[in-house]
Amino acid sequence: MLTFVLKRLLQAVIVMLVVTLIAFLLFQFIGDPVTQMLGQEATEADRIALRQSLGLDEPLWKQYGTFVVNALHGEFGTSLRQGAPVAQLLAEKMPATLELAFFSAFVATLIGIPLGVFVALHKDSMIAKWLMGLSLLGISLPTFFIGILLILVFSVWLGWLPSYGRGEIVAFGKWTTGLLTADGLKHIILPAATLAIFQIALVMRLVRSEMLETLRSDFIRFAHARGIPKSKIFYKHALKNTLLPVITITGLQLGGIIAFSIVTETVFQWPGMGLLFIQAVQFADIPVMAAYLCLISLIFVVINLIVDLLYFLVDPRLKAD
Repeated sequence: MLTFVLKRLLQAVIVMLVVTLIAFLLFQFIGDPVTQMLGQEATEADRIALRQSLGLDEPLWKQYGTFVVNALHGEFGTSLRQGAPVAQLLAEKMPATLELAFFSAFVATLIGIPLGVFVALHKDSMIAKWLMGLSLLGISLPTFFIGILLILVFSVWLGWLPSYGRGEIVAFGKWTTGLLTADGLKHIILPAATLAIFQIALVMRLVRSEMLETLRSDFIRFAHARGIPKSKIFYKHALKNTLLPVITITGLQLGGIIAFSIVTETVFQWPGMGLLFIQAVQFADIPVMAAYLCLISLIFVVINLIVDLLYFLVDPRLKAD
């Protein structure tokens, strides 16, 4: 177990170093932040002075080394657009993004797994066929279109739900949440549904596929031959083996929700890290962009490590190896 964890940690460190290097080099070609901050009318002397104060006149390897060392201490420099510490900006926006991501993943898992089991056990029924058709539609439609469609129906036509913002929130120290207020819950429904529709369709189709494959296994046939009740076979033996790949997909999709909620946050003006990143791209705010990608990569690495550990605990074959 210890060796397994140490190997995964070493791989995580290597991945993070590569990601930070790629992100840092890519953003050198996005734009000139000095021009964005001073404008076209600034003199050359003003440009040189600002570059020196920001450390942009240093060699790239030195800038990267400084960035990595500071990042290890939780410091990502100062935003070129807002003039505030990047770590502070991310800390302020992170609760909104994580709340939206975890709420969406929870809803998708809560709905997707039972639907997948139902479709697998009643694969020839008309309801199952309709659900499979809807799941294909949910996977095919782009996220921004789903968000705009939900706004049109539930905000413009029906007027039931708000179309932007986070609503009323409650603060617990530096952490904020809108899940404890009625207004906050109303505001999260549409963006969470936008993210969850694709996840529900994906989880449902995956559970159905794995469930059908498991039901054709020899140990399921033996269980039927022994006279074990069907409900116990389906929901204890078959479902337990079905959930192994679902753990992987759900974990990676959670990271995907956090990373790719940029479009949803932009459509609904959700005040999270994705909206902050879009604004940083428009301004060529290199410290914010680099810190955001490093943070998202770290989240992916941590989630992947947790998924590997869950696999290790659930699958006895890994323990034997």
